[in-house]
Amino acid sequence: MERTFIILKPNAVRRGLIGEILKRFEQRGIKIVGMKFLKMSREQAEKLYEPHKDKPFYNELLEFMLSGPVVVLVLEAPRVVEMVRHIVGATDPLKAEAGTIRGEFALTVTKNLIHASDSEENYLRESSIFFREDELIDYYLDVQDDI
Repeated sequence: MERTFIILKPNAVRRGLIGEILKRFEQRGIKIVGMKFLKMSREQAEKLYEPHKDKPFYNELLEFMLSGPVVVLVLEAPRVVEMVRHIVGATDPLKAEAGTIRGEFALTVTKNLIHASDSEENYLRESSIFFREDELIDYYLDVQDDI
């Protein structure tokens, strides 16, 4: 099993898309092992987006992520990083395939509804900003029999 980290960004929350987005992961048999609804602190946002610190969109991205509540999640399934990235779609909603979360609901590159880790290494770095290991819950998911 592999884990990944996602954030439902403030516009996903404001637009009432939490359930719709989570449904897409659950229907694929992806297990939610950690979930929090929170207002991200500036320190968390800066740490999360530290790799983009020198990019021109950095400050706009920080302000957007601090503009409202978010949902942070840790998901688990075989090949989950790759699977989640496929479900989420390309960063640019105009390049995202139809049927993906961004392809159906996102409006701009910066405000694209959802963040998803792009590697196991980034999952470990990003999830540790929001979750302690003892906050992640291991349990049996019926669909595991089908994996």
